[in-house]
Amino acid sequence: MKLNRRFFLSLLAAASVSFTFAADAADGFKPIFNGKDLKGWEGDTKLWSVKDGAILGQTTADTKLKQNTFLIWRDGTLDDFVLRFKYRIKNGNSGVQYRSKEKTNAGPFVVGGYQADFEAGKTYSGILYEERGPRGIMAERGTKVVVDELGKKSAQRIADSAELQSKIKNEDWNDYEVSAQGFHFIHKINGHVTAEVTDNDTQNRAASGILALQVHTGPPMTVEFKDIQLKRWPLGSKKN
Repeated sequence: MKLNRRFFLSLLAAASVSFTFAADAADGFKPIFNGKDLKGWEGDTKLWSVKDGAILGQTTADTKLKQNTFLIWRDGTLDDFVLRFKYRIKNGNSGVQYRSKEKTNAGPFVVGGYQADFEAGKTYSGILYEERGPRGIMAERGTKVVVDELGKKSAQRIADSAELQSKIKNEDWNDYEVSAQGFHFIHKINGHVTAEVTDNDTQNRAASGILALQVHTGPPMTVEFKDIQLKRWPLGSKKN
């Protein structure tokens, strides 16, 4: 039987769409930013907006900050997860908070906890930093760190920091991935592992908490986030 060419092409297109949806479902990642507005997010609207399909965080000479401030994701908390997003930054420092706590006693939209750091400079992109915590830099770029029960860190060099920096695009879009399984955390930028931490410090580690994006104190800066995708599991559950 001879099929009508237009009918055949429509069937092929429908099959392609169905396959894409099935692949997305199997992959388990879901968008948490709709690309149009800040629905599901909360922060200072003088600093945060949406432009050209991306979340824009911006400070100017007229909006100097006394402390770091955050755009907080309000649609859930994180325990075990993989987060993927693209970022672009001009001037300054930024990052993504995860398994973090809102510090309401310090003011509105102030967050502390684990941070996947990045910057316009050449030192801190990819590190694991503890914002407003006693441990500060938990893993420098290119290191694998084990933190023991008393908070003592043991670091192993796994990659050259300068070489990792050379893979990061200046003032252009970069891919960032953060994974947390139990108390094992991995940061990747553009597919390269930049930091890995196992946190056995029972006094200071966090099993769950909020997700937030950072605008940093200092000179005027611009940071953008887009294609924010999240896959979640309950803490300690089996991963495929």
